[in-house]
Amino acid sequence: MKKFNEAGLPLPLIHRLEQIGFTTPTPIQEKAVPAALEGSDILGSAQTGTGKTGAFGIPLITNLMNNSRGTALVLLPTRELATQVLKALQQFSSAKSQISSALLIGGEDMRRQITQLRSNPRLIVGTPGRINDHLTRGTLKLHDTNFLVLDEVDRMLDMGFGIQLDAIAKFLTAPKRQTLMFSATMPPNIQKLAAKYLKNPVRISVGSEHAPTTQIKQENVKLSESEKFPRLLEELDSREGSIIVFIKTKHGADAMAQKLRKVGHKVNALHGDLRQNKRSQVIEGFRKQNYRILIATDVAARGLDIPHIQHVINHDLPQCPEDYIHRIGRTGRAGATGEALNFLSPADGIKWRAIQRLIDPTAKLDDISERRNRKGGGGGKSRGKNNFKPSGGNNSNTKRKPQTWQKKKRSAA
Repeated sequence: MKKFNEAGLPLPLIHRLEQIGFTTPTPIQEKAVPAALEGSDILGSAQTGTGKTGAFGIPLITNLMNNSRGTALVLLPTRELATQVLKALQQFSSAKSQISSALLIGGEDMRRQITQLRSNPRLIVGTPGRINDHLTRGTLKLHDTNFLVLDEVDRMLDMGFGIQLDAIAKFLTAPKRQTLMFSATMPPNIQKLAAKYLKNPVRISVGSEHAPTTQIKQENVKLSESEKFPRLLEELDSREGSIIVFIKTKHGADAMAQKLRKVGHKVNALHGDLRQNKRSQVIEGFRKQNYRILIATDVAARGLDIPHIQHVINHDLPQCPEDYIHRIGRTGRAGATGEALNFLSPADGIKWRAIQRLIDPTAKLDDISERRNRKGGGGGKSRGKNNFKPSGGNNSNTKRKPQTWQKKKRSAA
């Protein structure tokens, strides 16, 4: 399948895809869409920003258009990602064939969601916690759900949603169901979960599960904690376009946004302590470019699809190595180019080595305990499209066990 009009899609869907600029599939779409249209379960992995929503969304909408009965359920780890995915799926549906839908996420009025459910929507998108709440209350029925999507499964398990997923599965009683599962990584716990949900799945993988897209130029700056803010100001002044700055804590994100406002930058903060309506306002304001800089915790590391983001700055490294891939994946999306800059202090050694091992197990690990001297005292900068190059020989570091900090619960987001 080189073009979507070659896939045997419903004519209204083909016309709609052409209207919104979907003509040539991305690699993950090229592999997943035909297999899903044949009715196969799918276990897929791909780099962030490669078009996974289209990979499951196009078969999902096709299923609903071709069948007058049955519903589809899409489970996602965060409210922002669920909201974004629903908007994308609604785009695929033309005005004439508009498919009724419901968004079931935490932080929003339960009564309004119950009203949506009373209209018997055919497409339900939500987070596991709120979906489970509705199932427990009896306001949601899944006995007729014959199409299931689980996206960002690794993130859902990291966030502790495994129990909720098991609870939801008990309500999926349709005699026949097609399930599509996507995850950025495929560790054993994901494969174990896939065995519960999927039947003889087609395994689809596009690119490295752990490597950022080559469209993103990565740079490192080695400095002390006290040098980070002055250097951040330099970088913000010297870069053009929209920027996300990742901070490790909620309080730190608010404090950083306030400091940057005082020196004249247009900025806002996004983190998990904000009410859902406020989080939506912050994201929409950034999408509309009402301000150039977004200070965020890892609540924005996945699912934030804003094409005009040109730069990602990791003021603090993430708690989990995989989140590094997702953070910098907020730029360089859908074939565009982007830049990622990492501030590395001597205290970041363990985290940085784990990130290096994740991206390239054969690479020579960069020691950041020794800072490079630089005029002006701002720390050394190592440039290049990708700083994770093979060492060219045996490296005992590749045999080290993962650090225990990777498994800690990330409560800071």
